[in-house]
Amino acid sequence: MSTVVDAIREGNVRVGDGAMGTMLQEAGLDDAAGSRLLTTNTFGGSRPRLAMHGLEDRVVELNEAAARVARSVADAHPGTFVLGDVGPSGDLMEPMGTLTPESAVALFSEQIAALSAGGADAILIETMSDLSEVEAAVTAARAVAPELPVFATMSFDTNLRTMMGVTPAAAVVAIAGMGADVVGANCGRGVDEMRVIAGQMADARPDGVLLIMQSNAGLPVLIDGEFRYTGSPDEMAAFATEMRGIGIDVVGACCGFGIDVVGACCGSAPAHIAAISAAIA
Repeated sequence: MSTVVDAIREGNVRVGDGAMGTMLQEAGLDDAAGSRLLTTNTFGGSRPRLAMHGLEDRVVELNEAAARVARSVADAHPGTFVLGDVGPSGDLMEPMGTLTPESAVALFSEQIAALSAGGADAILIETMSDLSEVEAAVTAARAVAPELPVFATMSFDTNLRTMMGVTPAAAVVAIAGMGADVVGANCGRGVDEMRVIAGQMADARPDGVLLIMQSNAGLPVLIDGEFRYTGSPDEMAAFATEMRGIGIDVVGACCGFGIDVVGACCGSAPAHIAAISAAIA
């Protein structure tokens, strides 16, 4: 049976998912046209995050349920895969915080095991800023769901670094060394900065590592009392087209594509994903 990584290498998967949070805010969404990677709504599904809402005893139940919902949709659309979403724990790793490598592995293991049981095809560790937390999550995934491919993305903002000072080049090398199958960036400050991040990651990519870029749809602006993102579907389509050629001459680029998968993050809607899909097709 072909895995999601096989599908990416074969060129059958090029389009990632969009913004779960944005769509939940809008409510009443339709299918996001063209995405072949469906992300579960479990970004805040770890024990520390759920504890903020008094739900820490329902980690397994909620993550399994979320994966099953996404699985049911994916199964209705052949060639579509479910990414079990794992976000930051919300706690800082020691010495800046109290989270130890052992406790981090434990909390991510609990969530990832439940996502696997619910039918996820791969684990997506996203919006990370600390490489030690990424390593804990990758370690957990390899321990409790060794059969599932691992995606891992970091979020870069000020001076093209993560909150903990990690550069795109350092990130792709370090995370690839941890054993992740697909490495990249998500969220951030929009497509202009993501272009630079993509180029730096492509230049530093170790041989055989697949790359994914999922940019915000611009930046939020307060309009008539509501925050709206400024990035249009056309801008995201242009970004996706450009991603095809970034780093194409670098060792490791796959199947004629520089960036292997392009999706979107905060502010994106089905129209953005459809535009990305059309541009890549």
